[in-house]
Amino acid sequence: MVLLRQELGDVLRDLRQERGHTLRQVAGRASVALGYLSEVERGQKEASSEILASVADALDVPVSQIMRQVSDRMATLEGITAHPFDDMSGIPDTIPDELLDDVDRYVPSAR
Repeated sequence: MVLLRQELGDVLRDLRQERGHTLRQVAGRASVALGYLSEVERGQKEASSEILASVADALDVPVSQIMRQVSDRMATLEGITAHPFDDMSGIPDTIPDELLDDVDRYVPSAR
């Protein structure tokens, strides 16, 4: 069984280490007890949304990026290999001028 808290802890640890920060530095910046943050990183404790936001801020990483990484890891572990919109090869990367004209007509500040 894939545990969200374990994957979240792994992502937080990876991000902290990639940035060259110690657990003590991040705990101090996030105003989180060192032992508690250690338990979160090891997947032993759940992180509240407030704690997650504080740690994300201390790491200078958006919470959405952390959650995306956690989601991607969980999907891989669950055997889901791709997001539904990852393969957009069949969709043109340009918008026809006629459609852009319509957008300009209805939303002048869109471009």
